[in-house]
Amino acid sequence: MVAVKGRKNSNKNLPIFSHEFIIQNHGDIVSCVAMIFVTGLMVQTTSPWAYTFIALHHNVTSDVGDPAAPMKYTTGWKDACAVFFSLLITIVMHAVFQDYIFDVRHIKEFYNFFYSIRFNESIKVSKRLHLSKVKLAKFNESSQLVLFYILSIIWGIDIIIREDLLLNITLLWKEYPMPMSFSSKLFFICQLAYWLHCYPELYFQRVKKEDIAPRVVQATLGFLSTLAAYIFNFQQAGILLLVPHYIGDAMLHGARLVHFIGKKEKMTKMAFLVANSVYVSVRVATVAIAALVFLYGLSQVESVFDFATGNFNIPVIRFTALSYIIIFQIYLSYIFVSRQMKRARENVVHVQTVVKSKQKSKKKEGRKSAMSEDDDLPEVDQATKKNLRSRSSTKAK
Repeated sequence: MVAVKGRKNSNKNLPIFSHEFIIQNHGDIVSCVAMIFVTGLMVQTTSPWAYTFIALHHNVTSDVGDPAAPMKYTTGWKDACAVFFSLLITIVMHAVFQDYIFDVRHIKEFYNFFYSIRFNESIKVSKRLHLSKVKLAKFNESSQLVLFYILSIIWGIDIIIREDLLLNITLLWKEYPMPMSFSSKLFFICQLAYWLHCYPELYFQRVKKEDIAPRVVQATLGFLSTLAAYIFNFQQAGILLLVPHYIGDAMLHGARLVHFIGKKEKMTKMAFLVANSVYVSVRVATVAIAALVFLYGLSQVESVFDFATGNFNIPVIRFTALSYIIIFQIYLSYIFVSRQMKRARENVVHVQTVVKSKQKSKKKEGRKSAMSEDDDLPEVDQATKKNLRSRSSTKAK
């Protein structure tokens, strides 16, 4: 069985708190910081302080005496402490997955192991990954995004099924503002922590300058969108919008992974065809859900702005949210179409270069064959053939 190896420890003694030392050991450093909060729970003096960061707060469950009653939560300032602690855990988990699962060396080992079992052949004849630094950075980015999207999709679908948000979608405006369940609140805390952890990861992953801007835009849009849905008590609608959005992005990044790992062109084309179709369908579905909730549903309920109860169902906020979602979907569609057009141009240029190279090779082969025919003739015949060629060229002039 293939042994899973950890990170290669550098033989160099790096100076403490140097950039290289922090980057190589950031997972261990952040885990030690997180352990301070966990250890604080064991001491009576610091346990209330540590509990503020680790547990979920702002419980509004009315029937406390009934143990079977589900816990309900609302928003509050202590959620920032929970997001900070979740941020530390997310950085540690990212480092663990990056070093022990997403490492290309381990993917090679697992692929070779299963390939040898299936085909009963030597591991040496199996396919190996040979990625450049640019492709390796894209591979790592897509890997961690696919993992995040898949976990969020499964978690979000579980919340939708348990709370009956899709079949009984009228609850989103009839019972607004709805208190959150424990799973829903933890879902949003983890979402906010993930998008925040993308900023320090730019330093930890040594992201190039040209790649920083798109990643910052992606993290900022994800964080602000999730934060707005959380603060304005549109959590249930936010889950209904995030799940299809993550499905489309997961399919695209999954197709990119298939392109990096697989060498079969048909498989890559099929993966991108399915991913592109799902991505376009998701954009339409997102706009439809947003229009149903913000334009139709919430407008039927008469409500007044009340910050104390968390009621933000007023026309300004509704139309602002709907406009933001529509503009965001148009922006994503524009980027998607631009990439497809760019790839189409690159494919046309690639085909033209291949055709030109084939034509040049054919001309060279024709010249070589003519020269070889002349070489096969006797010396007298070669001289007469050269004279005939020179006469034909002078006549042409």
